[in-house]
Amino acid sequence: MTTIKKYQPRILIVDDEPTNLRVLRQILQNDYALSFARSGKGALALIDKEMPDLILLDIMMPEMTGLEVCQQLKARSDTSHIPIIFVTALQDPDDEARGFDIGAVDYIIKPIVPSTVLARVKTHISLVKADELRATHIDLIERLGRAAEYKDNETGLHVQRMSRYAKIIALGYGFDESTANELMMAAPMHDIGKIGIADKILLKPDKLTLEEFSEMKTHTLIGAEILANSTSRLIQLAHTVALTHHEKWDGTGYPNGLKGDEIPLAGRIVAIADIFDALTSARPYKEAWPVEEAIEFINEQSGKHIDPALPPILIEHLPDILKVKQAFSD
Repeated sequence: MTTIKKYQPRILIVDDEPTNLRVLRQILQNDYALSFARSGKGALALIDKEMPDLILLDIMMPEMTGLEVCQQLKARSDTSHIPIIFVTALQDPDDEARGFDIGAVDYIIKPIVPSTVLARVKTHISLVKADELRATHIDLIERLGRAAEYKDNETGLHVQRMSRYAKIIALGYGFDESTANELMMAAPMHDIGKIGIADKILLKPDKLTLEEFSEMKTHTLIGAEILANSTSRLIQLAHTVALTHHEKWDGTGYPNGLKGDEIPLAGRIVAIADIFDALTSARPYKEAWPVEEAIEFINEQSGKHIDPALPPILIEHLPDILKVKQAFSD
């Protein structure tokens, strides 16, 4: 029977002294896939062939120092993410500070202590895995949001535009960068509940009957059910957005008829971002509205459908929003 080989993170060890390479190999070989280079140029050549998950890099090497190697790697978009741990006999605080300034994540001081090497490497490999998991998480959320759009008369680019609009508006409202990013990542799930709506309603080219519209409105509840009870902060935010982005400031929205500040701020921001993109995008049943007309309509809905604090922010940051609109045009 064929067995699946356990994945081992790859570590590139760079040192001009063979003895140091042998010591590090002995310490790490049982848990990691290892590559070796005895010079900075050799390290760069190896990286071009196979990307490591982490680099252990000597500083004092002839021709090209470890600091120079680090600078080159951090300047490249395809390698800037790789964590670099300097392994060095230098103990001057100024040298250490310079290494951190150019992008190193840690230092291991020679002579090498096996337990220190194992602990530092394990920590930074864990951080790499966490970053990869988060990136996968975000990618999956956006793809699921796009999946919902495939059942509708909209396109996958809609969720990319409106989620970025939401981030811009959130920053303008006063969110910090991290919280605004979380809203951008959660926003693509706003209409995930449309997966549960019958195609004959979702794709109907004519005006919906009252009965059909009542069923259409349940997509907020379906989306909330799909996203309910998660321990993920991001999915919890997506749950809030899915449930509340059709509530209206004056209390006439759905599904719960929330009014004013009863509506979570995330839902209010996604609502105006969604409305702006819907108005300014062409659909099989309508032409795209000119931006000026869309802004006029949004101002008319201020205090009715839309939180009155948000239209001025959208208008103030309209140049940035229009850049997104152009970058992700259908």
